[in-house]
Amino acid sequence: MNNPALYLVPVTLGDTPIESVLPAVNVEIVSRLKYFIVENVRSARRFLKKCHPDIDIDSLTFFELNTHTKKEDVAGFLQPLRDGHSMGVISEAGCPAVADPGADVVAVAQRKGFRVVPMVGPSSILMALMASGFNGQSFAFHGYLPIEQSERIRKIKHLEARACDENQSQIFIETPYRNQKLAEDILQHCRPASQLCIAMNISCDDEYIVSRSMREWKNKLPEMHKKPCVFILYKG
Repeated sequence: MNNPALYLVPVTLGDTPIESVLPAVNVEIVSRLKYFIVENVRSARRFLKKCHPDIDIDSLTFFELNTHTKKEDVAGFLQPLRDGHSMGVISEAGCPAVADPGADVVAVAQRKGFRVVPMVGPSSILMALMASGFNGQSFAFHGYLPIEQSERIRKIKHLEARACDENQSQIFIETPYRNQKLAEDILQHCRPASQLCIAMNISCDDEYIVSRSMREWKNKLPEMHKKPCVFILYKG
């Protein structure tokens, strides 16, 4: 690591063995890093212990980057890079900087000319798309849909129209405790022939990825409460 870099370190999507979703080189690199920018210090420490049980956690330095972090503080997190030390960015789950506040620090690193290295690991968004059977040539990720119901319904109808008009897969997520209500709204307000993929607990033992038309989903939704889900809307 003579040439310091900002390593984007993927995390398991659930309680999955490290070796089943992350290459050995990730563990090797991570075990040599001393500075980390993380979404949550506690979960990051737990992940690092899983990677390397003998790691001296107390010798590591953590900078917490989440929705409460002030924008003006982000650039200061990269001071170790300026001093010649490589750093790691760790999200709560999956790949950092994708639907994740880590993107803010990556943007600063790019502007400052630092080397940014994305590491191989699970992305629930891409894995859901891979398994959906929907269009993988043209797709859009929208993050979270609006919380307010009338706005959410408007957004769902807009995404359905885009799926049909542009032949494009429309991908979005929801806070786990609101999954069921979102799925019910989709079924209620989309055309019967439109398709929905529900991808839940990806890469975990109870992984569930099913694509059906709205008509086929009627009264057959799985139990999604408090389970991480990715939703993909597509034309019929």
